[in-house]
Amino acid sequence: MSSEAGSVDFGGRMRRLREERGVTLRDIAACTKVAVSSLEALERNDVRRLPGGIFLRAMVRAYAHEIGADPEAAVRDFVAAFPIESVTSGFDSVRYEPPAAAAAKARHTRRAIVAAIVVSLAVILVWTFLAWA
Repeated sequence: MSSEAGSVDFGGRMRRLREERGVTLRDIAACTKVAVSSLEALERNDVRRLPGGIFLRAMVRAYAHEIGADPEAAVRDFVAAFPIESVTSGFDSVRYEPPAAAAAKARHTRRAIVAAIVVSLAVILVWTFLAWA
């Protein structure tokens, strides 16, 4: 089956990248516990032979990780290539927060907490100094 999104060849691009990096489908299957036949179907863009929704996207994410591609970008590309219900079910690209953004948000939160603690301690010290004076 060819790509249901027209000329987009998601599976072919992933296969070429896998081959360039010297990773076999058996290697991926061993690490991800996904059957070789399912990985072959993914590379053929045959989404009808694959599980739907979150399971399919998890498989794409794991496949991309094993070949050294950006897993989240691969999922976004996959959903864009196959905008059908069995693929997009439960996918909310607006809600998704990539790991780098999540890390930046966590750093910002930690900084805000540290700043609040420092300000609180300063207020307590000033209040204590004024109370004893």
